[in-house]
Amino acid sequence: MLKKILTSALLLALFGMVGATLVAVTHELTAQRIAANHREALLKRLNALIPPTRYDNDMVSDTIQITDPELAPRRYPATVYRARLMGRPEAAVFLVVAPDGYNGAIHLLVAINQDETIAGVRVVSHRETPGLGDAIDEQHSDWIHGFTGRSLKDPDEQGWAVKRDGGVFDQFTGATITPRAVVKCVYRTLKYFSGHRKEIFARSAAPAEVRHE
Repeated sequence: MLKKILTSALLLALFGMVGATLVAVTHELTAQRIAANHREALLKRLNALIPPTRYDNDMVSDTIQITDPELAPRRYPATVYRARLMGRPEAAVFLVVAPDGYNGAIHLLVAINQDETIAGVRVVSHRETPGLGDAIDEQHSDWIHGFTGRSLKDPDEQGWAVKRDGGVFDQFTGATITPRAVVKCVYRTLKYFSGHRKEIFARSAAPAEVRHE
């Protein structure tokens, strides 16, 4: 009887070990697959703004975190993905947040060339009203492409606002708050890059991923 009990206990322990091992291996493989998918999706977003022909470093890993309130207001740190070509700075893509959207935070990618012109802007995530504020998303309109090629000199400081506020950027019918928040965020990012460009490319990398909220 004792022998049967010991045998059963050993078998149960063995099955438990095998099961735990299978769960751990499955979890590890799944985690690796998810991480690879996230990296691929992030790289696709970055390449839409900075084509692969413009850089030869691992832009996904060549990143820094910035908590300076000048760039990252409230509780939102900013991530900067740096593009280099033959070791020379080429462009920087900022993952920043416009905290004052109509329905909350708007997450943006703002790509800025080394000459301080905008390579492009894209919305990563938002909660703006469908049919109104969601026109900031390129899937719904081409409004976001209006930032491409802009700089601190084009337009001047006064021009960096929606037309209702005396600026050059269109607002949406029935939804001024959303584009106002985006314009303000892009301008803030441009100003930060202009004042901290050397520092941004000199800092050691600290990899991070795109946040979705």
